Amino acid sequence: MDLPSRARLVLLCVSIFIFLDGVSSIDIFLDWNVSSDLTIAPVGQKQLVITINGMFPGPLINCTTNDFIHVNIFNNLDEPFLMTWNGIQQRLNSWQDGVSGTNCPIQPGTNWTYAFQTKDQIGSFFYFPSTLFQKAAGGFGPIRVNNRIVINVPFDKPAEEFDVLIGDWYFYEYKNAREILSTGKYDMGLPQAILINGKAPYNNPWSKEHEIFTVTQGQTYRFRISNVGLNMTLNFRIQNHKMKLVETEGSYTSQIMLDSLDVHVGQSYSVLVTADQNAGNYFMVASPRLVTTADNPNLMGIAVLHYDSSTTAPIGSLPVGPDQLDQEFSVNQARSIRWNMTTGAARPNPQGTFNVTNVTINQTFILHSFPVEIEGNTRFTVNNISYLTPTTPLKLADHALNGSGVYILDAFPTNAVSPVAAINTSVVTGIHKGWIEIVFANNAPLVDTWHLDGFGFYVVGFGEGVWSKESRATYNLFDPVVRSTVQVYPAGWTVIYAFLDNPGMWNLRSQRLQNWFLGQELYIRVHNDDPNPAKERPPPDNLLTCGILEGVV
Repeated sequence: MDLPSRARLVLLCVSIFIFLDGVSSIDIFLDWNVSSDLTIAPVGQKQLVITINGMFPGPLINCTTNDFIHVNIFNNLDEPFLMTWNGIQQRLNSWQDGVSGTNCPIQPGTNWTYAFQTKDQIGSFFYFPSTLFQKAAGGFGPIRVNNRIVINVPFDKPAEEFDVLIGDWYFYEYKNAREILSTGKYDMGLPQAILINGKAPYNNPWSKEHEIFTVTQGQTYRFRISNVGLNMTLNFRIQNHKMKLVETEGSYTSQIMLDSLDVHVGQSYSVLVTADQNAGNYFMVASPRLVTTADNPNLMGIAVLHYDSSTTAPIGSLPVGPDQLDQEFSVNQARSIRWNMTTGAARPNPQGTFNVTNVTINQTFILHSFPVEIEGNTRFTVNNISYLTPTTPLKLADHALNGSGVYILDAFPTNAVSPVAAINTSVVTGIHKGWIEIVFANNAPLVDTWHLDGFGFYVVGFGEGVWSKESRATYNLFDPVVRSTVQVYPAGWTVIYAFLDNPGMWNLRSQRLQNWFLGQELYIRVHNDDPNPAKERPPPDNLLTCGILEGVV
């Protein structure tokens, strides 16, 4: 065989392999200008809104499993900026996580490129600013990670997909809010609005513009819903339309029909909606849950589901959700959300291949969260320790100094409440390739949510009162859903299992922004001594330095 023929055969074989295995990926390059804007005014008054390329919310990142994403961010704000990718696991690469423990911020007037891979992931996620309370001004946007073409999706392809970003919104500017919080007042109170895709509610006095989703009668659509707000659980529902739950944060769920869905802060879901009603316009509502809004009964986000053949305005009453304070409804719904054990996701093997019925737990963390007064200011704590953000990112210090001078490893109490409330930089060891059980206990009167960067975890249990070892008998170990953000109900507990196979420095935090800002977080250091870059990627070539290592590494 001559050389050209042999080369063509090799190329054909490689092409067939890529086609059959479906592991091919592409590089996606994005240039983002992050700026502040006084003209958007989602609630009809001037306040700083953070935009990306002039957009609020920011642009969609639409990618596929294993793609490489390069986001070059130009910081046009007057202060440092960090972006985090909520739920993207950053396999072997916490250098790109975009939180204060892993990255130096992008300084005003400069740019920096994040480069990460959506390795072995599918699903619905979002991004947002991670420091300086900037999320309260916007800067967030949706992420879709689509299946590779060789992996079957467990439902028919929808006619179209819609991103639905819901969240609470406050009239006062984020810089004022963080100043108030920094001086000891932690309770922001009720928001003034609920936005849907950055737009004010239908038929309100602030703005004539509301969100509209256009559908064709008889077609089925996928709605990817994310709660990008600051503090409030929201119930989502559509007038006269059922929703079929199919996915949450990268996991396909057992498909259940819902009239409404509680979406807690930081969570994402996918539902299928069939336009099976008479042609018309129908209300879509996101309203507060598990808190009373009696003094503001109109506090809700309202959008419109528009049938393309309709010329009439919406009619009838707004769809009614569960009783606002009915926690039992929310808990029962949470327990009904189960993993679809028989379908594949990022890989062809069924999700149920990875079960937790017989795992050996190597570590148990019991984490109590509540506000306390420290040095005259209200702080949020985990086990009575409020997190102190060092000027040098933990990951950078770990790489260059073995943490010396920046943090003390395992000084944080993971199974007991410290007798004295204090402010410290909390970093704990997570055993590499070990199973960890984390018990979240909520001692505050409002629902909380916790997020773990770097991992999808198994939600094995919810309960009331005080967790004990006997509570393990109530766990669902057969088909617990896998996700990255989970709610913890007032005076209750939630338990997750996580397999710590992803080396790095990983943020474990409250997704309620005021709690996070006031110290409700810690970092889990999952370390592998093997310097092989296949075990954990080295620092990027464009590494930023700051703090005690500025200009050194």
